[in-house]
Amino acid sequence: MDGENISRRDWFRIAGLGSVSLVLSACVPKQFFKGEENLIEPESLISPDLEISLRAVPDQIQIFPEKKTSVWRYQGEVLTGPDDTLLDIPGSYLGPIIQANQGERIRVHFLNDLPEPSIIHWHGLHVPPAADGHPRLVIDPGDTYIYDFKVKDRAGTYWYHPHPHGRTGPQVYGGLAGLFLIHSKEETELGLPEGEFDIPLVIQDRDFNEENQLVYGTGHMMDRMVGFLGSQIMINGMPDYELPVSRRPYRLRLLNGSNSRIYKLAWEDGTPLTVLGTDGGLLEAPIQKEYVTLAPAQRIEIWADFSQDQPGSIKNLISLPFDGYGGQADFLVTRIKVGMEAGDSAPLRDQLVRLTPHNIEDAVNRNSPRSFLLNLAPGMVWTINGRTFEMEEVAQDEVVQLNDLEIWEFENRVGMGMGMMGGMSVPHPIHLHGLQFQILERKIPASNRDGWNTLSEGFVDEGWHDTVLVYPGEKVKILVKFDDFTGLYLFHCHNLEHEDMGMMRNYRVDPA
Repeated sequence: MDGENISRRDWFRIAGLGSVSLVLSACVPKQFFKGEENLIEPESLISPDLEISLRAVPDQIQIFPEKKTSVWRYQGEVLTGPDDTLLDIPGSYLGPIIQANQGERIRVHFLNDLPEPSIIHWHGLHVPPAADGHPRLVIDPGDTYIYDFKVKDRAGTYWYHPHPHGRTGPQVYGGLAGLFLIHSKEETELGLPEGEFDIPLVIQDRDFNEENQLVYGTGHMMDRMVGFLGSQIMINGMPDYELPVSRRPYRLRLLNGSNSRIYKLAWEDGTPLTVLGTDGGLLEAPIQKEYVTLAPAQRIEIWADFSQDQPGSIKNLISLPFDGYGGQADFLVTRIKVGMEAGDSAPLRDQLVRLTPHNIEDAVNRNSPRSFLLNLAPGMVWTINGRTFEMEEVAQDEVVQLNDLEIWEFENRVGMGMGMMGGMSVPHPIHLHGLQFQILERKIPASNRDGWNTLSEGFVDEGWHDTVLVYPGEKVKILVKFDDFTGLYLFHCHNLEHEDMGMMRNYRVDPA
């Protein structure tokens, strides 16, 4: 095993995960073979590059002193592939970090040992419909679902989480989430920090009672209407997290894994953040931001150089105030403690990768984008174009053609329903399943610009994305191409309380 894999394994202190064999048999669920288009290729049944088991289970974990906390979590095992395909985070309720290389075929046996139906969505990955985790594919307690797909996406930071309709928020809140990291030769050749210097930071907010048990909201209607906010910030599933670092550069991969909270991330000392990548991988070149706005489900990668910091000093990553729900005060996100040891690292390059963006001139609806209105309808229901989720329904304006390049426009309408919820802004982080897109344009009316300005300088619209934040009153245009797969996918608000209320729709890709 090479030095990179050893250092990764040592940092996470994972227990030895042996390789075992597993024969595919009647455990394959019927729905996996019931006529979905673009299913697995026949040869993949013989020899996947990586094969793992992920089991969703109730468990207890020591988060605070004394009484353990009951959680739901993913437990993993490597069946075929390198031991470090799965990396456990010690002391965390989060699922194992899955590592794969671009171009590899992966097979995942998902076993549901929860007391309710569930399914796994591979957030940000370009996979066929049968592998995407649509809620129509949920499996009952005791059942197994087998995913088999090729890793087509660029090197970057992706993640996985449950996606049952109406229960995504509670299941993610209970602990069901994990990172999916993709590597490539192109990325490795850049000389970015790796191994123990490549650190994932999953940011979540939670509430606990006096018995150290998770509390999911108050049951008040407002918790559902605006989304859940917790008073305790958790990093990698742990409270009051402090990251020890050496005096050298690090690559920090940040995921907003919260149900609804938006973070306005900044270094407390005012040092700019150096951004390397977004949802869909590395940017063409690093960019600097005074702060970064990170909406639920979004990822950001930053270069953090501690080589000039004094040994024993503390560097705080904080969330700054902004105009919107949950943004009224600043707070500590995580504390970083600089150690005595210094280390060398390759300098950060001025150019990282070469991206090939879509050509907007090729968009089939360039002069009249496909429009989606985000609004609160009568009856206090969040909707997309006045509709809520129906399991397999697809409206005519939600049907697209394979290989088409389209412009989609999302408008967060204020003034209809309750777009401002009693003066508190309600942005919507919109997520498209199955692909990455480019962010083309943002427009905001003067009446909403003051609030928008408190977050807008932190938008990282460069590169590739699967989630985009749409502020109240704002119109956002994206450019998206429907490559490779036909079938049924989702797009929805990734405020999980909004999603569970039905702010989610299907889109269908038809053959050309």
